[in-house]
Amino acid sequence: MLIFLAALLGGCGSSGGSDSNGSSGSAANSFDDADAVDIYNAIFDARSADCADYAETYDANVLDIQRSQAFDLDVVITANTDDCMLASNNIPNHDFNDYSADFRNNVAEVDQGFSINRYPVFANVPKPLQQNIYDAVMLNGVPVDLLSAGCYDPNAGANTPIGCTTNDPWLLDPMGPVRFGTDEHNAHTQPDGSYHYHASPESMFDDYPGPAGSPVIGFAADGFPLYGKYFYDALNGTVRKAVSGYTLKDGARPLTADSPGGDYDGTYIDDYEWTDAGDLDECNGLTVEGQYGYYVTDAYPWMIACHQGDPDESFYKNF
Repeated sequence: MLIFLAALLGGCGSSGGSDSNGSSGSAANSFDDADAVDIYNAIFDARSADCADYAETYDANVLDIQRSQAFDLDVVITANTDDCMLASNNIPNHDFNDYSADFRNNVAEVDQGFSINRYPVFANVPKPLQQNIYDAVMLNGVPVDLLSAGCYDPNAGANTPIGCTTNDPWLLDPMGPVRFGTDEHNAHTQPDGSYHYHASPESMFDDYPGPAGSPVIGFAADGFPLYGKYFYDALNGTVRKAVSGYTLKDGARPLTADSPGGDYDGTYIDDYEWTDAGDLDECNGLTVEGQYGYYVTDAYPWMIACHQGDPDESFYKNF
């Protein structure tokens, strides 16, 4: 087993209602409680980029804090020659919905399945993130969904939280000053109750990485691994946080009819520009010891800004 499990005790729980988003795979159909590995609040340490090395059945008993309701995580990862299947009920391996959160919809068990390419390859050009595609899936079975559906609406002269497309200008950054009701794990819910992250999960890795850096905490839709914040910098022989190559623009936004005006302050994705000022490329990735992967960062784009490979069709949303 490549995962170091934190020996923490979870509370007993009962599962909530189950739903399906139409994705392939079902944790409910393949989960065997007797064989499961408890990953409640686990801090991982494996850095293998091969999803097959995480093939296992996992569980955890967690708490919806505001509702005082217990849930059971069910995750099954299997592997074949070319890819891995991750089946999940969409419940994280940590407690959620703390009192800083304002979820519009209650968390519910939602069966989801993702196919992860064991041998990802670079596309001819990076692929932009899309609202109809999950950006990644964590090893705890929770997907990453970085883009919001909110933007500045010039007709209303104000921000709108829904109804915007990827191509609309001034798309709101969920981690910007306009908050989206996320909990301390930077996550909230879709209308169907599915839980998803908009930035660092604040779990599965910590600020005490091993000598090679942070562990793999998930896989992007193109199959490349997603690491925590730390990497081994061979130039100075130290392990340190990866720094984003994006920079907040200086000054004020343009004074045009479709612009929100005001200073660049991180409210919108368009407040940032790629300047190559950090360690990571335009997709928020880096090659370390021959292995490319994406990294969690303390600043925009937080995890992934684009995909270097082609997203697998299983990451397309079906609701």
